[in-house]
Amino acid sequence: MMAALRPGAFLLLLLLLLVLLSPPLRAAEPSPEPPAPPETRAAAGERLRSRPAPVTDVAKLCACDLLVAQCDVNCCCDPDCSAADFSLFTACSVPIVTGDSRLCSQKAAVYSLDVKANPPERVFQLIDHVNPSVFCIHATNYKQALYFPSPEMPTPENFDELFKKFGSAAFSAEPESWTLDSDAPNPSDANETYRYEYGVPVQTVDGFLRLPSPVVSSRCSDANPAGFLVSQAAKCIRSVSVGKCSNIQAVSMLFYINSSILAVPKSSQMVNITVQSVVIQSLNGMRTLLNSKDVLRHPMILDELCMNVVLGVSYHITYTDAGEIIEAAASFVLGAINKEALSVQQSFEISFTQVNTKPVPLSGNPGYVAGLPVRAGFRPQGSGIIQSTNAYGQLTILQSTSNQDCLTAQGGRTPVLFGYNMISGCKLRITAAVKCQPLTQALLDLLKGQSFPEYVASFGNSQAQNVHDWVPIIHLQNSEQSSCQIPVSLEIEVKWTKYGSLVNPQARIVNVTATTTTTTLKQLPSGRERTIPILSSVVFTDISSPAEPGYKAWPTINAKLPFDFFFPFV
Repeated sequence: MMAALRPGAFLLLLLLLLVLLSPPLRAAEPSPEPPAPPETRAAAGERLRSRPAPVTDVAKLCACDLLVAQCDVNCCCDPDCSAADFSLFTACSVPIVTGDSRLCSQKAAVYSLDVKANPPERVFQLIDHVNPSVFCIHATNYKQALYFPSPEMPTPENFDELFKKFGSAAFSAEPESWTLDSDAPNPSDANETYRYEYGVPVQTVDGFLRLPSPVVSSRCSDANPAGFLVSQAAKCIRSVSVGKCSNIQAVSMLFYINSSILAVPKSSQMVNITVQSVVIQSLNGMRTLLNSKDVLRHPMILDELCMNVVLGVSYHITYTDAGEIIEAAASFVLGAINKEALSVQQSFEISFTQVNTKPVPLSGNPGYVAGLPVRAGFRPQGSGIIQSTNAYGQLTILQSTSNQDCLTAQGGRTPVLFGYNMISGCKLRITAAVKCQPLTQALLDLLKGQSFPEYVASFGNSQAQNVHDWVPIIHLQNSEQSSCQIPVSLEIEVKWTKYGSLVNPQARIVNVTATTTTTTLKQLPSGRERTIPILSSVVFTDISSPAEPGYKAWPTINAKLPFDFFFPFV
C-alpha cells in the first residue's frame, strides 16, 4: 500500500498541477472603449425636428407676375417693378406667398404697402408660417415626390403604343368624365347642391357645349368645351364639299342648337338654345338680317351652290348669381359657297351676362385710350362703385350752344374724353329782380349737371367692385368774402401718369380736382341788366417721371397747330 503523503508534499503536488493545467499567457490587448451613453430625449427630438433645406425659395415666387419683363399692376412681388412703380400701387394683390400649404412649418413671404411713407413704399418680410392643422407634412424627405417624372422615351418596343396615344393632331379629346349618364346617379351626390363655377365646362344632355376652335393647325376641332364665364372667340377652317354639304353636320344650324344645356351640373333641369337672329351673307359679303328667326334653315344645293352654310355662331348665356344658367341664345351668320371651294372659314363666339345687369363699356385695357370717355360713378355707403351704362354720360361738362345763352344751354352736356383739353361756356343775363339763392343753385346745376360723380376710374378697365382702383374727385372752391356768392366757372384738372413698361406704357389717372370759382353778385339798380360769362373747362396734365439718365427716349416735335386746325370739332 502507498504510504500516506505528508501535508507539505500534498501542497507541492497541488501547485504543480495548477501550473501544468493553466492556459498560456498572451500579449496584452487594448481595452475597448466604453459604450456610448443612450441618446437623450432632447437630442432625439432635435434630430427629428431637423428638416432638409427647402426646395422652393418663397422670396422668388410670384403668382401675379404675368407680364414678361414688365411691371404688373398691384403685384408687390414682381421683380420687374421698381420703387417708383411701388409708389403708385393701391394694394398688394397677393399679400402672402407660401410654398406647399400642407407643410407643418415653412417660410412665408409677406408683402404690404407703407402708405404713410412719402412716397409710399413696399414692405417685404420673411416669416415662419406654422400650419395649425394636426394633419400636416412634417418633413419632405421623399425625394421622388419633389420632381416630375421623366417622360417615357420612344423605343422600338413602345413606339407603336406611344404613336397611337400621342400621334394624332389632338390627343386630348373628349374626356369620358364629361359624358353624363342620367340613368345612373351617384348615391354620394344625393345631398350635394351643384352650381356652375368659373371655367367649368357648360354641360348639356349629351356631354358639353362645344365651341369649335383651331387645334395645332387652323382646322376646326369640335372637342373644345365652352367654359362657364369664359368669353371666347375663335376662327377656324372647315373642309367642305358642295356635293356633300347637306350631309356635313358642322355647317348646319341644327348642329349648334339641338342639345339642351343643363341649368346646373348633373341636374335634370334643361335650358333650350333659342335662335336670337339669323343673318344671310351673300357671295360678295353683303349681309341681310332675316325678319323671321324661328325658321330653321338646312344646307341645300342650288345651282352648283351650297346655301345656308353656317359661317358664324355667337352664343349668349344668361346666368344668376347662384351659378345657374337660365337662358341661352344663338345668333347665326349663314352664307353660300360655290363648287370650287374646298373649305370655309367659320367664326365662333360665346359671352355671358348676369341677369338684371347691363354691361358697362370700357375705355381701355388696362390704360385709358385717348378719345374715349373718362369713366366715373358713385359709391353708396358700404358698396362698390355704381356707374351709368351710358359711358358718354358719366363725367360731363357744360355744352356750348350757338347763341351762347345759358338759359337755353341748361341740360346740354358733353362727355369728358381722356387726353382732350376742352373749354365751353355761355353768357348769363342778370337783372335786378334775380334772387341770390335760386341763382346760385341754378348755376351749380348748370356747371356740374344734375348728378356730378364722386369717383373716377384710375384705369380704363377698372372694375366696379375694386374700390381701390377708383380715384375720389377732390372739390375745391375759390370764393370771396361777401353776402352773395354765385359760381361762374368749373375747372376740372385730371392728372395722369404713364404706368408700366416704357415700351408700352399705360395711361393711369392718379388725381382729379374740380375747382369752383365764385364771384360777388352786387345788387343792380332797378331796370339795369348785367351779363356775366359762365365757363367750364377740362385740363389733362401728364405727371409722369422723366426717363432715367442714359435712356434714349423717342424724339419729340415741339410744334403748335393753328387754333382752328380741328374746326368744327373739339
